[in-house]
Amino acid sequence: MSLYRGRFAPTPSGPLHFGSLIAALGSFLDARQAGGEWLLRIEDIDPPRCPAGAADEIQRQLEAFGLQWDGPVLWQHARNDAYQAALERLTDQGLAYPCSCSRKQWRDHPVYPGWCRHGVREPDKPVAWRLRSDRGLRPVVWQDRLFGEQRFDPARLGDVVLKRKDGLWAYQLAVVVDDAGQGINNVVRGFDLLDNTPWQRQLQHALGAATPSYLHLPLIIGEGGQKLSKQNLAPALPTRDAAVRPLLHAALKALDQAPPETLATAPVSEQLAWAVEAWSVARIHPQAERPLANNRVTAS
Repeated sequence: MSLYRGRFAPTPSGPLHFGSLIAALGSFLDARQAGGEWLLRIEDIDPPRCPAGAADEIQRQLEAFGLQWDGPVLWQHARNDAYQAALERLTDQGLAYPCSCSRKQWRDHPVYPGWCRHGVREPDKPVAWRLRSDRGLRPVVWQDRLFGEQRFDPARLGDVVLKRKDGLWAYQLAVVVDDAGQGINNVVRGFDLLDNTPWQRQLQHALGAATPSYLHLPLIIGEGGQKLSKQNLAPALPTRDAAVRPLLHAALKALDQAPPETLATAPVSEQLAWAVEAWSVARIHPQAERPLANNRVTAS
C-alpha cells in the first residue's frame, strides 16, 4: 500500500475559523494516525478574494494548534502551466469547450443547458471554458468513508466552469490537477464539497489521474442556521495558547472523538498525541450538519 498523502487546502480569503479547524484537524489526525504525510496547499487562484497577509495568518493559526504540515507549501498562483496543460488535454478529448453565455442568460434553467457545446454562441464576447458533463465517466459512483455510497449523474449538475471569463482558473480543475501533482490519495474535507466530487471524478478519469479516497466531515452550523464561513463573519481562530487549548478540545468533541475533560486545558501537543492515537472515523455521526451550540468556545 502506498504512503498515505493527505492535505489541507484553504483559500486565503481571510483567517481560519472553527469550521476550518474541523476540516484541518480531521484531515491532520487521519493522516497522522495512518503514519502518512499531511500537506498544505494555499488555493490562491482568485487574487481579488485573497487579501494581503491572509495566507501568512492561516499558517500561524495552524502552527498555534500544532497542525504542522510536511514539506513546502504549494501555492496555486504558481501553477498556471499545469492547469493550462490539463485544459488543453481536455479540449483535445472533446471534453472542454469555450462558452460565451452569462448566468443571466440561463437563469431560468436549473443548470447551464450547454448552449455553446457545439460552438460559441457569441464569438465577439469573452469566453469561459466548461467541462462537458454529458460525456466521460457516467454515472459517478464512489464510497465515502463516512456517508457511504454516493451516486451522481454529472449531467444533472451541469457543465462546470474550468477557466473563468476573466482568465482566472476555477476551483474544480485546479484542485484535481494539484491533487494529482502532489500524489494526494486521501481527501478529508467538509460535507459542503461532497457534491463537487462528481465533477472532480470526471476530471480525474479524463486526465488519467488516480482517484483519492474521500471522507467528508459534518459541517458546523452557526446560530443563524448557516455554515460557519468567512462570508458569515465567523470569528477567527485565536493564536494565544490559553485560548487555543479549549478550542482544540471543543473541535475534538465536535468530531465525536470524546476527549477526556481533563484534556481541555492540556498543552496542544498532549491533546494531539491523545487524538492521533484515539482517532476513529467510526465514532463520527454521519450527519451533514451539526449546530455550534454544544461546542461554543470564545475564540479570542
